[in-house]
Amino acid sequence: MYLFKSFTAKNMELRNRVVMPPMCMYSAGTDGMATDFHFTHYTSRAVGGVGLIIMEATGVVPCGRISDHCLGLWNDTQAQKLAPIVTACQKQGAKIAIQLNHAGRKCEAQEKTIYAPSAVAFNQDSPMPQEMTEEDIHDVVSAFKSAAARAAEIGFDAIEIHGAHGYLISEFLSPLTNHRTDGYGGSTENRCRMLIEVLQAVHQVWPDEKPILLRVSAEDYEPAGMHPEEMGRIIELVKPYIDILDVSTGGVAETPPTAIYPGYQVKIAEELKQASGLPAVTVGLITEPHQVEEILGGERADLVALGRELLRDPYWVLHTARELDVQYPWPEQYLRGFNARK
Repeated sequence: MYLFKSFTAKNMELRNRVVMPPMCMYSAGTDGMATDFHFTHYTSRAVGGVGLIIMEATGVVPCGRISDHCLGLWNDTQAQKLAPIVTACQKQGAKIAIQLNHAGRKCEAQEKTIYAPSAVAFNQDSPMPQEMTEEDIHDVVSAFKSAAARAAEIGFDAIEIHGAHGYLISEFLSPLTNHRTDGYGGSTENRCRMLIEVLQAVHQVWPDEKPILLRVSAEDYEPAGMHPEEMGRIIELVKPYIDILDVSTGGVAETPPTAIYPGYQVKIAEELKQASGLPAVTVGLITEPHQVEEILGGERADLVALGRELLRDPYWVLHTARELDVQYPWPEQYLRGFNARK
C-alpha cells in the first residue's frame, strides 16, 4: 500500500506517508511554555505510527501568538520545554517538525499592539491592527531566524513556515489584506518579499541537510483575493528556499469554501505539486485509507495530513494496518493487542 511506503526529503526519511498537521491546542502557559499535555499529545501520535508530526503554530514573538495559550519559541526556556517532546517522538520512530508563526492581525493574545501589513481589521469585531513599518518587518524576520535557530538546536527534523490561514505572512501575500504601496505591497513579487526574507533568514541558521516546509493558503474564496494561479507564481519565487509544499486554503477572510467535501483541497495541492515539481502535503476531511491510497496512488500528493481524524484516533496508522492485514511494525509493548485478531 502507498500509505505505508517510506518518503525521503533531504536527510529526513519518514516511515510512512501519514502527517499529523499542526493543530493549535491552546494549552500552553501564558508564558508560551509547553506543558505535560503537549508531551502526551504528541508522543501518543508517535507511538501510534504517524510518519511526520508537525507541532502546532508556535509564535516567534509574544504578539505573534494566536492566543495567550499558544506555544512560543522566542526564548531559550521555551526551547528547553520542547526538547523532551522532540526526543520522545523520535525515539518512537516518528519525525517531528515545528511550525513557526506570527499571527498578525489575528492575534487574540492580550498584547497592547497587534500588527499587520496594512491597517485592515479581520472583521467588525476585531481590533484594528497597526500597519508595520519596515523596521517592524525586519524585527519579525529576525524573530523567525532566532526561533529557527532554537528549533535546530533542539533537534527538530524539519521546520515549517506558516504562510497560510490569514496569519501575518499570509496577510502579506493576499491582496485582500496587503494594501501597501512600498516594496512590500502591490505586485505579486512585492507581496512575496517578506516571505522570501523570512526564508532566507531561516536558511542562515537551519541545517542544510534538513527540509523546510512552507504552508500556504492557495485560495481566499474571494474574487479579489488569492487564487491558485497567483499562488503558483509565488511558489516559483520561493521554490529555491523550500523542500516541501503544504497546501491548504482560506483564513484571510471569513468567507467559507464554496464546497466542503472529503478531500476538497486535494485538487489544488495536486495542481501546485505538478506545476512546481515540489513534493506536496494535502489535507482536508481525509479520514479513510481508501482516500489516502487514491491520493498517493494517483500521485496527487506525496504526503497526506489527517487532522481531526488523528485527534479522534491517535493510533489511526496502527489500526489501519491491523484492519487491512498489512504487516507493519507495532510497538513491541502492544504486539499482543495486534496479534489478538478477535
